[in-house]
Amino acid sequence: MLHFSSLIHHSLRKTRVVSDDAGCVCGGSSLNRSSIDGGKQLHHHQHQSISSLSVAFPTEVALTNGTPMETLSPASASSLFNRLQLDDDLEADGRDLYASMETRDLFVTVDDPKKHVSTMETYITYRVSTKTSRIEFDLPEYCVRRRYQDFDWLRIKLEDSQPTHLIPPLPEKFVMKGVVDRFSEEFVETRMKALDKFLKRVADHPVLSFNPHLNAFLTAKDLNKRQGLALLTKVGESVKHVAGGYKLRARPAEFCAMGEYLDTFSLKLGTIDRIAQRIIKEQSEYLTELREYGTVYSSWAGSEQELRRPLEGVAACVTTCCGALEELSDNMSQDFLPVLREYVLYVESMKNVLRKRDQSQAEYEGRLEAAVLRKQEDRTPIPMEVEKCQDKMECFNADLKADWERWQSNKRQDFKQLLTGMADKNINYYEKCQAAWESLITLLQDRQTEDKTSETN
Repeated sequence: MLHFSSLIHHSLRKTRVVSDDAGCVCGGSSLNRSSIDGGKQLHHHQHQSISSLSVAFPTEVALTNGTPMETLSPASASSLFNRLQLDDDLEADGRDLYASMETRDLFVTVDDPKKHVSTMETYITYRVSTKTSRIEFDLPEYCVRRRYQDFDWLRIKLEDSQPTHLIPPLPEKFVMKGVVDRFSEEFVETRMKALDKFLKRVADHPVLSFNPHLNAFLTAKDLNKRQGLALLTKVGESVKHVAGGYKLRARPAEFCAMGEYLDTFSLKLGTIDRIAQRIIKEQSEYLTELREYGTVYSSWAGSEQELRRPLEGVAACVTTCCGALEELSDNMSQDFLPVLREYVLYVESMKNVLRKRDQSQAEYEGRLEAAVLRKQEDRTPIPMEVEKCQDKMECFNADLKADWERWQSNKRQDFKQLLTGMADKNINYYEKCQAAWESLITLLQDRQTEDKTSETN
């Protein structure tokens, strides 16, 4: 009897003819033609994904390196920008990779949050503006209002109808009561930015942007969401039974590398997030002490006529430093942390797609094994179901590789902007503090000159 792996290889050679009419069913739901076509369009980029793994999978992402960049060699292994591969050449490569596929004919914006109060609930809606030249849209411009649960509905529908693709994450829905006021101006502004980024990522995707649910979200005055939720339940139940309990034999090396990278990347982001939150807390406590410190000098100046101007100068310096520190802390809370958390959620989304891909592979291997055993017994041909499972797995592989490359390109650009902005904000903070204290030195020197002149006279 032939060894099982030999049988598998023999069967693969005998069943490589793939019918173009074969439908791909993935995760328990039908895969529409846009997803299949999108996977085939992106297939010519697959060979680049393997070579890009050396860029995408660094052994360690040195996000915690705090060494000043001036002291680092451009080739230094510990260089933050080197380890994240944030150079402009890579950015240009990433843009060129998809330049031929992306036609910028769909522009979306999320802005103008408004609070609605009713007898039943209080909620926030956001204006969603669309400009497009696509024939799928009846008008060139649309403007609708959507609340968070509408964005959640859209993501659910995208994940359901495009199971082979990476769906961008939404900001967390639930917040801790008493800790964060979800109707505060800062929270609403941060959420609005995250929703805008989510929708722009979907609109820029060569496959997701043609999804009919996105069209409905952007154009319909009222979304019919009940049907979508019912379908989601059915899909969720079917996904649980994919592969019938068959255990995956071996995940391909490139997808193993993806999983390992995601685990490492997630741990580093989690560590940075925890440290950053502690820094914000300590900055808040320091800010409270600093304000009290400045008040002491102001009250002291009222009782010391000879020292009034120097003491008032110190109080003014402390006030300036307080304002600069508050601005720095707000930037970390509103700009730095949301990006970290978005990519933590992105990692979970990518892991979810990897699990679905594994389920697809397991289903294919299970059906193929059963077909090979039947062929040995009664020499029946390999059934069409096996070929369909193979098509589905190949769609998963092609779409996942293409979305992985897109995600890596977006990540490089996002973190370059994030780290550059963080550097600028810190430089601005220290420059303001330095200028304030230097002005105090000038004041004290002028005061000393005046005192000497008075003594001489």
